[in-house]
Amino acid sequence: GLRPPPLLPFLQTGSPPSPYIVPCMRYYGICVKDGFLGPGPGGRVLAEVEQLARGGLLRGGQLVSQRSIPSQSIRGDRIAWVGGGEDHCGAIGALMAHIDQAVMHSAARGGLGRFINGRTKAMVACYPGDGTGYVCHVDNPNGDGRCITCIYYLNKDWDVQQHGGLLQIYPEGHNVVANIEPLFDRLLIFWSDRRNPHEVKPAYATRYAITVWYFDAKERTEAKEKHRLATGQKGLQVPVTQNRT
Repeated sequence: GLRPPPLLPFLQTGSPPSPYIVPCMRYYGICVKDGFLGPGPGGRVLAEVEQLARGGLLRGGQLVSQRSIPSQSIRGDRIAWVGGGEDHCGAIGALMAHIDQAVMHSAARGGLGRFINGRTKAMVACYPGDGTGYVCHVDNPNGDGRCITCIYYLNKDWDVQQHGGLLQIYPEGHNVVANIEPLFDRLLIFWSDRRNPHEVKPAYATRYAITVWYFDAKERTEAKEKHRLATGQKGLQVPVTQNRT
């Protein structure tokens, strides 16, 4: 059987993430890296996200299947999709390049058991702090091609006792709940499929996060053929950042 990685899925600030992602994902299906960019670059990302929010560019989050339930009762976030090349989004672009590097390095030589050749744009999300959250859901329940979810948090001085906004993951086959606080400069990685149902608890302060989904090439091809791609930006693939060295 699989032995647990030497570290819990919480990686210490300053340690490079790549060597730990594969064992953490294989054993837990979840990996958390604190101090992912460092305070300076992380602060620049936060400033850009706050600018997007101030500029009114974040809109109500759409559901993958819009049935008769009002979407606000399911998810209360406001979102914008960012490629990273837009004006005043350079720090978000640099963040995406760093996440690309960590994921692609881990996926190289089959480490994650997937061939990953692209991802979505970055989904910048804000919960306004009015007690809204996001009910328990699976990102990719139907094989739409998304295999890995990465979430980068931007919330300084966050206190879950006071502010709520906890992400709770219920990993399949593990009799545990992973409680992830949305702390500044923290990167969370987890499998996007039914292995990781999760929810965002009601947030009582402004809560920012940036999410990106990576595509498994084989599953995405099959999803295309079977018309299973997610709607909107969640179904659109963009290339990962190429090393500029």
